[in-house]
Amino acid sequence: MTWIQRYNLRHYLQNSIWMMPVCGILGALVSVNVLRSVEARAGWKSDLDPGAALALLGTLAGSMFTFIVFLSSSLLLVVQLASAQLTPRIIGVVFRDRVTRSALTLFTFTFTFTLAVLVRIHGTVPAVTPHLAAYLCLLSVAVFLFLIDHVGKLMRPSGALRTAARLGHKVIENVYPRRLSKRQVESAGAPITLGGEPAGLVTSPKDGMLLAFDLDGLMALARGAECVLELVPQVGDFVAAGAPLFRIFGANEGPKARALCQSVALGQERTMEQDPAFVFRILVDIASKGLSAAINDPTTAVLAIDQIHHLLRSVGNRHLDEGVVRDPSGSLRLVHRTPDWEDFVCLAVTEIRHFGGTSIQVARRLRAMLENLIEVLPPDRTALLRAELTLLERSAGRFFPEPADQALAGVSDLQGVGGKPLDAPEPANGYELESGRPQYALKGQR
Repeated sequence: MTWIQRYNLRHYLQNSIWMMPVCGILGALVSVNVLRSVEARAGWKSDLDPGAALALLGTLAGSMFTFIVFLSSSLLLVVQLASAQLTPRIIGVVFRDRVTRSALTLFTFTFTFTLAVLVRIHGTVPAVTPHLAAYLCLLSVAVFLFLIDHVGKLMRPSGALRTAARLGHKVIENVYPRRLSKRQVESAGAPITLGGEPAGLVTSPKDGMLLAFDLDGLMALARGAECVLELVPQVGDFVAAGAPLFRIFGANEGPKARALCQSVALGQERTMEQDPAFVFRILVDIASKGLSAAINDPTTAVLAIDQIHHLLRSVGNRHLDEGVVRDPSGSLRLVHRTPDWEDFVCLAVTEIRHFGGTSIQVARRLRAMLENLIEVLPPDRTALLRAELTLLERSAGRFFPEPADQALAGVSDLQGVGGKPLDAPEPANGYELESGRPQYALKGQR
């Protein structure tokens, strides 16, 4: 099995909600046959009336089927409402939720098990399987109540943001495993330039988003052909059919185009697997939706900034990949584009600053994030943050004509409005309207 086949299979299994329930149906059929065989060999029989058992199991089976249809319709409705309120890109996160998939698996298992026991009751009632079917139905009711609580928490803005951020932290750790010390400076090194005309060009056989690529496989192909490969699009870019996919340097004949195309995965929607910037995209989209005039929910934007804050801190404390891959001998084999620190900061801050320019709550929370990151990140990462802080101050001056509002927006607040960071100065005599800045006195000196 090739890398692209393994990737497509893994991607399909991870994002398909129906696979586990179907496996539950098959597992129920196998379980009933095994238990019936054990009952027949042991001669176990129940003293229950066959007619009463048939009526009870028939009612339970019909109720479970109605229950599954109702639950599936409700989940689809909840997902549609969440995608409208938050962002459509959150749907994939819901379908990958293990609790939801496990609950659906249990429900389909219970329905199939009950139905299979029902059709096997004739003159006598088995001793084990009917009781087990009844208890499984009771368990399904309990799991359904838990699922309501779980989905309700998952689909709230705080739950959806936290779930996306948790997946984002895993992606960041996988893509950027090397950490920076607090005062370490990351050396960018000289940029890699591939001079001359490429010896070969491989175009994309189809269109789609670049989801992932096989780094080890591409390096092995380049090493075997004694060439340097350049992956033209970046992970997350849309690639049109016939657009350049690879450029080959340093060899008359590079790897076969088919082998190169089987080392990249194209799909209809971006995924997080090798794309940490997509996590920021989801969080920023949720914040932007909350700041739209139709919804006008700046508190949701503040919740999104909370998660963006932690993700930026994680990215800022790591060596960002320069997109240069060398073989064990030190020879350059693969060059690919990766997002740098400027890309992450711009993606995380710019749109929220523009859309939330009229919200004091968003301005204060953004300021708190930028000031905290300037304090805790290595010095070479703070220049962009200081520039964003300057732009934020200019936005406050433009959107808030009243000096008192400008002064209020110029104070950092981890809650947006209503909170105060630890060890922060406290207002002494209110606001100085002439200068538009608050006057401060240290704690205990008022």
